[in-house]
Amino acid sequence: MVIHKFGSPSAKTVLIQPVDEHDFAGVENEIRSIREGTAEEFRLIAIKIDKWNRDLSPWQAPAVFGKEGFGDGAAQTLAEILKLCEDRSKIYIIGGYSLAGLFALWAAYQTDLFHGVAAASPSVWFPGFLDYMRENELRSETVYLSLGDREEKTRNPVMAAVGDNIREACSLLRSRGVTCTLEWNEGNHFRDADLRTAKAFAWVMKQKR
Repeated sequence: MVIHKFGSPSAKTVLIQPVDEHDFAGVENEIRSIREGTAEEFRLIAIKIDKWNRDLSPWQAPAVFGKEGFGDGAAQTLAEILKLCEDRSKIYIIGGYSLAGLFALWAAYQTDLFHGVAAASPSVWFPGFLDYMRENELRSETVYLSLGDREEKTRNPVMAAVGDNIREACSLLRSRGVTCTLEWNEGNHFRDADLRTAKAFAWVMKQKR
């Protein structure tokens, strides 16, 4: 993985975001949008993921679109990310878009290091993930969830569950005392990923006050 750092090294708040090529192309725009959403200084660490389906998946699962299935590389990816979070005087927020949003949620079940999770259009249709949430306890204080209002309107039966799953995920987290919001954005999964991710991070940052 390749690591890119943006913003002030002295900032107390550090945003951690796994990205692919498309996400990385929008990082500068995302940063501008975060700054429009909050006056707080921050550092953004963008981690380019080598094999998206392998390196961000908590366990193996069959392909649901195309031919590429999902691996179980999330634990190794998280181990590398935690090496970037050794300064415990900082406040760390993990987030991302799509499968990176799912990874961020999963990561917050593994460690209490992250103050909050910024999960924009997370892939909560992922097989077995909602059951995992039911059976385990999140270790972060704050979670932002969002979804495009057309994302659940798909012919793919696995991915069509994303709407019901994210509604239940939000209710479940709230019932367990987590500060959680669910925001609906206009459009399908491929619209405004950078702006949606920026909104996610900005909202979580504001919850620290």
